[in-house]
This record gives sequence, structure tokens and C-alpha cells, in this order.
Amino acid sequence: MPELQRFQADNDIDTIYEGLLQDGGVIVDDLLNKTLLGQLNSEVDPLLAAADPAHKHLNPALDFFFGDKTRHVTGLAGKSPNFAENVMLHPVYQGLCERVLLPNCADYILNLAHIMDRGGGAQRQIFHRDEDIWVHMPTERPELQLASIVAMVDFTRDNGATAVVPGSHRWPRGRKPQEDELAYAEMPAGSAVIYLGSTVHAGGTNTLADFWRRGIHMSFCLGWLRTEENNLLATPPEMALNLSVRAQQLLGYGVHDAIDDLGGYLGMVDMRDPGVLLREGSLI
Repeated sequence: MPELQRFQADNDIDTIYEGLLQDGGVIVDDLLNKTLLGQLNSEVDPLLAAADPAHKHLNPALDFFFGDKTRHVTGLAGKSPNFAENVMLHPVYQGLCERVLLPNCADYILNLAHIMDRGGGAQRQIFHRDEDIWVHMPTERPELQLASIVAMVDFTRDNGATAVVPGSHRWPRGRKPQEDELAYAEMPAGSAVIYLGSTVHAGGTNTLADFWRRGIHMSFCLGWLRTEENNLLATPPEMALNLSVRAQQLLGYGVHDAIDDLGGYLGMVDMRDPGVLLREGSLI
């Protein structure tokens, strides 16, 4: 059975990037320290306790995909400044986004960030590529997305560790993975599996009746794409104002400025940068 390459969060970012390009996914251990992890878990504990695993999504296909044993906390940057400043802006993610995404955009942005808490009996997801949310893009395309799942508890194969298919980012469309091609992202709490949007993967089956496999699903995308989660509504101006400028930009409070590439601006408000307007108080 294949295994994903493992790195430490303080390893050279180019070395981690090379592993990511080679296999389509890597595990980065010790991404979050115990103090930060404890703070994050404390912040989301009451939110998850109030979440309904049988929550109805916007269409039946998503109900089928997530099943009725997964609790969600969505729009995480608007609910946890700790997440926005210390996870979303983590140097490992910023360094990999610069290498994976910046060659094809003026800046990248957050695509989505939510907690997925998969309870006992949650079945393995269908194998998929996260980038296929942009299904209308031609298949001959650059990498559109960098995605990750951060373990907030220990991930094991028994409790539903994500199944990743190394090398599948180079596969032709339509090829289905076999069981002996799967690598399971077993990792301690505070570690993360990071993978390309073109890599085939699936959340695993949680066979432990009384255990919730809690993880942060987060992804970044090219700054000129429509994001999966509406981050401007999930983190409205009065919340975003308290975040750093870079966090604001990743959430969409900025423009995609491609003038130097002989392009234009995307995301203006009154012909101005919405981040500047936010900090001036004009958006509140």
C-alpha cells in the first residue's frame, strides 16, 4: 500500500513543494502546536454541539456526498480569528500557494474553510477531485486549487482518515482508483494532509461508533475564480475589519490586480479596492 511523503512544518518549503508535485499530496506534521489546537477546538466545541449531522444542503447530491453523520461548521474565518490569522495565514500554506497558484494569477484567495466532523458510521465519500467544482474549465488547465485537511484529533484508518491516491493528479479523467493505490492520511492531531485540487481523494469510513473525526477542510484557489464559499458574506465587514490586511485580502476584501500582466481589476467597489474602503469605514 502506498504512503504519502511526510514533512515537518519547519522543513524547507521547496522540499515540501517538490513532494507535493511528485505525489499530488503530502502530510505535514506539527503544523499546529498544542496550544493553538486546544484553542481552536475550544472555539468550535459549542458550534459543533449545535450542528445537525442530518443538515440538508442546497441540493440532494450534496446530501448524498456528505451523508447524515457529518457535522459542519462553515465560514470558519468569520467564527474564529484564531483560524483566520494562524491557520489560514500559516507560512506553509502561503509558501505552497505561491508556488502552486501564483504562476497563473495575480493573487490567490481562500476558496472555503469549514470543520467537517465525521461521526461513527460515516461512509467513505465517493472519490473525487476538489477542482471539479469548476467543471466548466477545460481539462487542459493549470492547477486551480491547493487544498488541505488539518487533523484536530488523531486521524487513523479506523476513524476515517482521508484516502489519497498518489500520482492521480497526472491521471486521465475517468480512471478509477483501486484499493491498493490508496494512501491513508493517518496523522496526529495538529498535522495536515495537503493536496492539489487535481488529486483524487475521499474522506474515509469512520468505523468507530462513538468517535467524531474532526478536521478543518480548507482550500485556496486562483484569485480570478468564483469561490465555493461566499467568504464576503461568511465574514462580513464588521468581522473582517478586526483581521489583518492579508487575512482580509484572502477573504475577498481586495482586488485581483492583473494590470502588470496587461490584464485588469476584478472585485472593485466604486472603482476602488474594497479592502481600502473597509479600513476607511466605508463598508460598515
